[in-house]
Amino acid sequence: MAANRSRRLVAEALGTAFLLAAVVGSGIMGERLSGGNVAIALLANTLATGAALVALILSFAPISGAHFNPVVTGAELFVGRGSRLDAAGYVAAQVVGAFAGVAAAHLMFELPLFSASRHARAGAAQAFSEFVATFGLIGVIQCVGRGAPRFVAFAVGAYISAAYWFTASTSFANPAVTVARAASDTFAGIRPSDVPGFLAAQLAGAATAALLFRWLLDSTGLATSSGGEVSHGERPHVQRTVSLHR
Repeated sequence: MAANRSRRLVAEALGTAFLLAAVVGSGIMGERLSGGNVAIALLANTLATGAALVALILSFAPISGAHFNPVVTGAELFVGRGSRLDAAGYVAAQVVGAFAGVAAAHLMFELPLFSASRHARAGAAQAFSEFVATFGLIGVIQCVGRGAPRFVAFAVGAYISAAYWFTASTSFANPAVTVARAASDTFAGIRPSDVPGFLAAQLAGAATAALLFRWLLDSTGLATSSGGEVSHGERPHVQRTVSLHR
């Protein structure tokens, strides 16, 4: 059991690290190659992040459930999947992995290992965007994971790709990602002083979604093709696959 837990925690850390490497690295590359066109840089960032999410969820789902996101782990715990001990371990692994991913991206592009971001992302509109983005992410995971679990990876990748463009904040929707991106003074960064507002909005969005969709799905009686609440690629000893972001 301890060995299984260790493998799950390593998978969560590794998957989150690759996610951050994709987010930060593609932001750096996009900004360098776009010639100052922010829309092109954001498009490059979006495509890389969405594609990486699909690949990472499909890769790590059979091992850990591919959460890569503390609010996803919290939502799963809220609906009775997993233990508090596992959840605490997942969150710690996700945060460590997130910073490792930022460091890896910086090394690949010959930047300092960590540097405080100066990218301002403040204000009520940004915070509300994070509430909406996180609410939607949890909703997508819960609904698709319940009704069409094999498509969770694609649904999450598609949702985050879209949310990059329909939210003013470009959809962080992930506390571990948010904290780690404060240590990257690049296209994908966020000022440390703006992090608390993002975290509060993300937690509020996730809590609201968890409450609403637990009621909504219970009332609709949705079931997976196998008749139970399991997700794509899941094995009996692994938590239900839900990922996510960015």
